Amino acid sequence: MWHRTVSDLMTTSVIKVRRDTGFKEVAKLLAEHDITAVPVLDDEEHAVGVVSEADLLRKEAAQLDPAGLLPVLRPEPADRAKAEATTAEGLMNSPAVTAMPQWTVVEAAQVMERHHVKRLPVVDEADRLVGLISRADLLRVFLRSDSAIREEISGEVLLRTLGIPPGAVTVRVVDGRVSLKGTVERKSLVPVVIRLCQGVDGVVDVSAELQHRVDDTSTAGEPGASRHAGLAT
Repeated sequence: MWHRTVSDLMTTSVIKVRRDTGFKEVAKLLAEHDITAVPVLDDEEHAVGVVSEADLLRKEAAQLDPAGLLPVLRPEPADRAKAEATTAEGLMNSPAVTAMPQWTVVEAAQVMERHHVKRLPVVDEADRLVGLISRADLLRVFLRSDSAIREEISGEVLLRTLGIPPGAVTVRVVDGRVSLKGTVERKSLVPVVIRLCQGVDGVVDVSAELQHRVDDTSTAGEPGASRHAGLAT
């Protein structure tokens, strides 16, 4: 099975800034390129931080309301320092949370979720910036066609990985939802089939009605009935 990696999905033409890039220049770059954040690089092209729209907005939020109607915010020291910053180095979130080109979509998504970020600078083995991966980039795996998903499950998962002959299990895919129906040799194969199908890029849901010829999960080894399983979305 082949899983798409960060290098397959990342943007390689990255808008970036230096530590000494001024506040207004950062704001201008975000607006001109219709992006929400930029990585900050040092002189060796290492990603040392990320500046986002939220970082810039702290300065605006710290201003006094001219009409005097809004309460005065009492930011934490770290937020106050960012509100007073005039360069990318003072504005950025550091250290940068980064990804590696060889990571799978799952690895990148888990890091984004864990750190509550919307994008990751991608760095090589020397920690030099080579790209940028965003949530939108990761979601592109769900644009795979149903036919491509069906072919991967039938050819790579069932035949080549598990040795299940063609025709033994029928695979139907509609809008990323996979339906499996047929017979496998051993009962222990049923959860394996389902788990591997769930791991195919672009799959939204898996349901299975699979018979087994031999129950190898019990001492009796009796022929078995069916199993139904689904992955909720």
